[in-house]
Amino acid sequence: MTPPYAHHGQRKNSDSPRRREGTDKDLIGDLHRIDGRPYGTYKSLTGNWDYGDFSLSIDRVQSDPYAPPTQVRAITTPERMGLPAEAIAHADARLAAADFLARTFENAIRQNNAAGTVRIAHPGQEILQRSSATVLPDRVEVRFQVHLPARGRTIRGHEAAGLFDVDIPNIVMDTFDYVSDDPRTDVQRRALRGHIATYEDHCALQELLEENGWLAFVGDHSVLARKSGVSQLPMTGDGVIAFESPESMRRTVTLPHAGEVSGMVITPGITLIVGGGYHGKSTLLGALQRGVYAHIPGDGRELVATVPTAVKVRAADGRAVTGVDVSPFISHLPGGIDTTVFSTENASGSTSQAAAIVESVEMGAQMLLIDEDTSATNLLIRDSRMRELVHADKEPITPLVDRIGALAHDRGVSVVMVMGGSGDYLDVADQVIMLDEYRCRDVTERAREVVAAMPRRRSDEPATALTPERMPARATSSNSRPKTKSTGLNEVMLDRQIIDLTDVEQIVDPGQTEAIAWFIRGILEQFANGKTPLPELLKRLERQVNSEGLDAAVKFGAREFPPFLVRPRLVDIGAAINRYRVLKVTSQAPVMNEDERAREDVEASTQYQGIL
Repeated sequence: MTPPYAHHGQRKNSDSPRRREGTDKDLIGDLHRIDGRPYGTYKSLTGNWDYGDFSLSIDRVQSDPYAPPTQVRAITTPERMGLPAEAIAHADARLAAADFLARTFENAIRQNNAAGTVRIAHPGQEILQRSSATVLPDRVEVRFQVHLPARGRTIRGHEAAGLFDVDIPNIVMDTFDYVSDDPRTDVQRRALRGHIATYEDHCALQELLEENGWLAFVGDHSVLARKSGVSQLPMTGDGVIAFESPESMRRTVTLPHAGEVSGMVITPGITLIVGGGYHGKSTLLGALQRGVYAHIPGDGRELVATVPTAVKVRAADGRAVTGVDVSPFISHLPGGIDTTVFSTENASGSTSQAAAIVESVEMGAQMLLIDEDTSATNLLIRDSRMRELVHADKEPITPLVDRIGALAHDRGVSVVMVMGGSGDYLDVADQVIMLDEYRCRDVTERAREVVAAMPRRRSDEPATALTPERMPARATSSNSRPKTKSTGLNEVMLDRQIIDLTDVEQIVDPGQTEAIAWFIRGILEQFANGKTPLPELLKRLERQVNSEGLDAAVKFGAREFPPFLVRPRLVDIGAAINRYRVLKVTSQAPVMNEDERAREDVEASTQYQGIL
């Protein structure tokens, strides 16, 4: 009999082994019996195995000892776990609880000395929606992989039996048991509640940003510095300087769990972060760019929150640009090239950053984050001497300093910029923050005094007209067997095309990169039609993921029960699509009314429903 919490709606595949059902004793007995047989016999284990307090679903068995490991799910209910009621009270709590279970499972693997055999997707410092763990009001599921033991290509059944009789049940129960009355369970229960509270406070902070019209909040006593340039772990030790907000920028808010907290508020407009080298400017900007996500307790950045659509933009030599209107920044090129629908497979630093700004605005970014260290200098500034030497009619680049005022005040796209090398931006800044040995000061008034004492001739440009939205054309795979792959944070491969995401800095988990790979396929091969703007296609994807979770990727070609996906932001999916070298777009199309768009939503959701 199928357990009431077993998953239904699995993909039908005539080549798949028959799914079996039984108890844990049946599974362990089978493993003893197949000892010494050919490795392929392991496939007979595919099915659901009832362990009493939970079940194991063995969904895909590796074909040989060197193939990707076997895919397994541990399934139970909140009631059987004894999960606290607040863990399933609402969607935010369930997301945080699932994130906590994924981390607990990974810790349990280490504690049970099974790190070489059992594996779950490694979570970082952010609390995110993950396919590796799901909490629903009536169901809890953790997905992981198991490397089934062998000697050469011969099954080591007795060893595998021990794995499924002792190691895996211990790992699962260390994760699922909130019933026991021992001290360790009590510690875990309190940690779960703290994890949920931290996430709920961050969500509340982001809601307060919206209610008050703020862009970011940096809580007092936050630890912004990281352990190293290649680590997101917080810096520790006597040399750590906790953040303290300038009095003039300090606000106090009340959060559901932390209560009253104070911190620095960044308001709409243009905010400069200035100061000497190595004094913490980029550290503050880095905290803001990751503040779009909640951070785990103890990270130091728990009380840093940024509007969800904030986008870090930078130069990226060599990236592809497709049909982007870069004319606000680049125009009258030699040869009369049209820059209102500009395309290139090998953009320069200035062109790539100009395109990134325009694309981010197109996708609805409320705030741009810019660091001069990763920017194209000739896009940011052109001083008075160079303007005098090279006249405007001979210089195709309009620097950002001339456009930034109109961008922020006419278009409503705010900018936070780290700037240490040019005082020209002081003219347009609404707020100026100075970092002095990691201590934050409001120097806005002093900056205005400097501007008054040392005036310069300004060349502010007005806002340009809104450009037509770009409509991606439907794509088809060039391979009979499409290849979809991701590598780390920075690379997606679709068939033979590689998308370099190095400059999309707010992708923080490899699982986001993998999800982006599948979502690009879904958007371009199933949703795109050459007459729907990219932002609308992204919203359509969002509705589908909201409805189906990360398993929506299965409709786009991902394996059933994908274990390693992490939900990315829409703006980052859009950024990846914009870097796809074979992307085709049109900039004019018949405007669809709401009924037509709703009809397309229905078509997109039903066209592939037979896959599941």
